[in-house]
Amino acid sequence: MAQVQYYGTGRRKHSVARVRLVPGDGRIVINNREFNEYFGNKEVLKLIIEQPLQETGAVGQYDVIVNVTGGGYTGQAGAIRHGVSRALLEVDPEYRGSLKAAGFLTRDARMKERKKYGLKAARRAPQFSKR
Repeated sequence: MAQVQYYGTGRRKHSVARVRLVPGDGRIVINNREFNEYFGNKEVLKLIIEQPLQETGAVGQYDVIVNVTGGGYTGQAGAIRHGVSRALLEVDPEYRGSLKAAGFLTRDARMKERKKYGLKAARRAPQFSKR
């Protein structure tokens, strides 16, 4: 018999995370690597990823299997958190209130500001020379 899986897509900045929740013992696998191997010793990122599971009391009930691309590790962790939250909604729609109150279902829309012509960066002007 096929195993039940729950899916969620999370985004933050340039990162996109495709998250799959599978009933298990609470392992976190990111791009076919264990969490500690992928993110190193950044425990803060693990806390960020586990926040939705702690909020709903589902820690240790699901294995989190993630495919994430783009951005840096902080943006990727935020995208994974968003994806886990969306997948938990598929598990039980009753979780919506607590996840929404904690702000985990809101897509963080902040993006890098685009570079404008005539400038060196988004707002950085060329150095002024009096002579």
